[in-house]
Formats: sequence, structure tokens, C-alpha cells
Amino acid sequence: LSPGPALLEKAELYKQISNMWRITDDFWDDWRLLKAMFERAEKWCVHAAPGHWPDADMLVVGKVGWEKDLRDTRLTPDEQYTHISLWALMASPLLIGCDLTKMDDFTLGLLTNSEVLDINQDSYGYQASRHISTDEEVVYVKPLDDNSIAVGVFNLTTEPRKIGFRPIDLGIIDEQIVR
Repeated sequence: LSPGPALLEKAELYKQISNMWRITDDFWDDWRLLKAMFERAEKWCVHAAPGHWPDADMLVVGKVGWEKDLRDTRLTPDEQYTHISLWALMASPLLIGCDLTKMDDFTLGLLTNSEVLDINQDSYGYQASRHISTDEEVVYVKPLDDNSIAVGVFNLTTEPRKIGFRPIDLGIIDEQIVR
């Protein structure tokens, strides 16, 4: 279902009548929109499962726009890593929004990273849930079908910083493979 944004209170209806629904208005290459997606992802995480996909909209990496208006994305390389990683953890459909004929090596690497694609395409179909959240950092955990977990660690500031956590804070109480 599109255009978005889908209404959270209608999530059960969407799951009955469709396989995918847009959870946002058009997504553009703007850090403020990307940062806001963390909150939106948290609200929708319980509704993702095989056959039920909250769609966060296009991936705006590489060359975006149309024909004569084609331009480089406004997202920095770090923001593009965040963008791809968050969509993968959300189990959002990975709809490519760039011109594939003009792709550079960096963008090709983003879109073909097998680790990221495996996390997004995991057969459990779960969306990651937030385990740690402050105004400056977010840590997500996503269970995977091979009994490992994917962990996404995101710095929400514009400054480099260290982000730490204890494994127990993520529900890890025994040996666990973490991707």
C-alpha cells in the first residue's frame, strides 16, 4: 500500500489486506528524515514478519533524481551506511532509488554487501527491536534464523563517539554469534 504514511492504528488491517505498506511520506536524502526513521522503526517493529513488511521507502544512495536532475545523494558516506543498515535491520524492502547505470564503487558496495543483505532477507522476517536508546545513540537487536543475532549500533550525533554496552543489555546471557 502506498503512498504513506500508513497509520499505526491500522496495522492489523494492513497485514490482512496487503504484504507491504509505506510507513513514511517520500523519503529523501536528508539526515533529519533518516534520524526520524529510528522512532518510526520502533513503532512498527512488532508488525514485521514474513508476508508483512513495513516499507521505509527508497534507498537514496548514489546518484539520485531523474535524467537532467541526476545528482549525488546529500547523505554523507556515514549516513549512507546508517541508511542501508537501518533498512536491513527493519526488514524493510530494499527498493533501490538510484540510477544503476551511474553507480560508483561505494554505492555498489553498499547495495551488494552480502552481510547486510542476509540480515535484511533473513527467513524469520523479524524487524530489529531497540534495546538501548538515548538522544545520542541507539542499539538494535534482530534475531536471525541461524540462531545468531544482528546488532546495529548507531551514533545519532555528528561527532565521533564510543558506544558501549554489556551483552546482557541485549539479552545475551550465554555464548551467542553476533553479526
